[in-house]
Amino acid sequence: MRGQDMESRNWPDFARGLSAELRNLRGGAPEVMKAFSALAQSALAQGALDSKTKELIAIAISVAIRCDDCIAFHVKAAVDHGATREEILETLGMTIYMGAGPSAMYASHALGAYADFAAAKANAA
Repeated sequence: MRGQDMESRNWPDFARGLSAELRNLRGGAPEVMKAFSALAQSALAQGALDSKTKELIAIAISVAIRCDDCIAFHVKAAVDHGATREEILETLGMTIYMGAGPSAMYASHALGAYADFAAAKANAA
């Protein structure tokens, strides 16, 4: 999605819709999705990097590979781990530096997702 459609996207609703589709995938390919889940848990396990830092890295990669679905999940996780707007912006700055023009376009998607998830978290509190 680009342009006006992307600007009007509600990222929390988008993420919920993806979660529903992923449940269908888990039902249809349970062993593959179980292995993927184990990989994710291993990669996200506490180690030298904290969970927030790992999610910021995931946001950078999501933007660089132009994956809106990934942006939705990882920006939500970053917000849940306490990422600030400034941290998101620095992450996006590094992504733009490493990925040039296409990353700049998708960085705007991640920033929009941050605004929606931060607002949803604030409203839930």
